[in-house]
Amino acid sequence: MAPVTVITGGSRGIGAATARRLARAGHHLALGYRRDHLAADAVLAELRAAGVHAVAVPADTRDPDQVAALFAAAADLGPVTGLVNNAGVTSPIGPFTELRPDDLREVVDVNLVGYVLCAQQAARLMTDGAAIVNVSSVAATLGSPGEYVHYAAVKAGTDALTVGLAKELAPRGIRVNGVAPGIIRTDIHALSGQPDRPERVAGRIPLGRPGEPDEVAAAIAWLLSPDASYTAGAVLRVGGGL
Repeated sequence: MAPVTVITGGSRGIGAATARRLARAGHHLALGYRRDHLAADAVLAELRAAGVHAVAVPADTRDPDQVAALFAAAADLGPVTGLVNNAGVTSPIGPFTELRPDDLREVVDVNLVGYVLCAQQAARLMTDGAAIVNVSSVAATLGSPGEYVHYAAVKAGTDALTVGLAKELAPRGIRVNGVAPGIIRTDIHALSGQPDRPERVAGRIPLGRPGEPDEVAAAIAWLLSPDASYTAGAVLRVGGGL
């Protein structure tokens, strides 16, 4: 039976790259996305062309009912065996003292509350052999001073969620791990007001360049695979040395 994997934030960036990679490995896929119907449809067409069953479901992961609907759509493809908790947002880069409460709440709600709600729904459905991967960030340990300290703090929360949930679900045979990307070429930088950030800060990355979504997708795919059968509670850093 083919694996069935839910990917939140699946219409672009790391989520879309992961979907493409998992499709090549034979996963059936349920993509959650927030609002970009055209992007979701384009990814969906690619997945189906690869010969797998796939659905795209508009789902705001902050809403438990929409999360439940996403997982119900996934269950129509078969028993859910994987979750990639990837939907995320930043807010405008700037000093901590200029952070607006509305931006703070959205970052917390999407990047942490949304992850909790999706992981909770997955844990209710999953059985032995299933796996969850939470997408964190190197910011969790670097702190992101002068840029988005609040985002870094939330990603540190993601890492704690990964460790705690791994220990709670491991006795049921469900593995939980995380990946911590560094500076990756995705449009999340445009959303933070600095679309050129990956190239601008490349000099401070030990490998000397930003990462690509496919490089993070490879790590996620490994953590979901049987090759990672004894890996639980790990946060795999994919940051070019950061």
